[in-house]
Amino acid sequence: MKHLIAAAILLLSTMATFAAPSKPVQVLLKTSMGDIQLALDPQKAPTTVANFVQLLKNKHYNGLIFHRVIQGFMIQAGGFNEYMSPREPASKPIKNESYNGLKNHRGTVAMARTSDPNSARAQFFINLDDNWNLDKTPQNPGYAVFGKVTKGMEVVDKIARVPVGKSGPHDDVPRQPVRIIEAILLDAQ
Repeated sequence: MKHLIAAAILLLSTMATFAAPSKPVQVLLKTSMGDIQLALDPQKAPTTVANFVQLLKNKHYNGLIFHRVIQGFMIQAGGFNEYMSPREPASKPIKNESYNGLKNHRGTVAMARTSDPNSARAQFFINLDDNWNLDKTPQNPGYAVFGKVTKGMEVVDKIARVPVGKSGPHDDVPRQPVRIIEAILLDAQ
């Protein structure tokens, strides 16, 4: 019986070691228009947060731009440099965690994707409004929220007001690039 209890304790302690962190993961986006601080939720979106953290560690976001800006809707980044050349990570797409209960409210951060619900890789967006149409419903797979802006929403709003136009096949591209100079993981992960 002692051995069974010891084995159970060992198993539980090992599982706790590999559990998702319970506190929010803090991220700083240093942009050409100011700093934006994010708090990511590893409890509600463990796969999405782990993917984003790995991309931060790989410096994927450094030098990319907010390539899609729609006032009153969202600002999107994570896939293009200032010449609108795509930059995709080598990693595979992740599972859509839109079922996690987090909603696409103003100031939340969510993963962008194609029409395939499980196609998100690196592109993300910050909601400028409560975008209920992006939440999961029985008819809509939704977009996975995985964090929120904790500081710098005024910077987000400033980015939302930049003049936009067309760049090749892309609409809503800022006429003057808004760069992510550096994306920094503030927590030691």
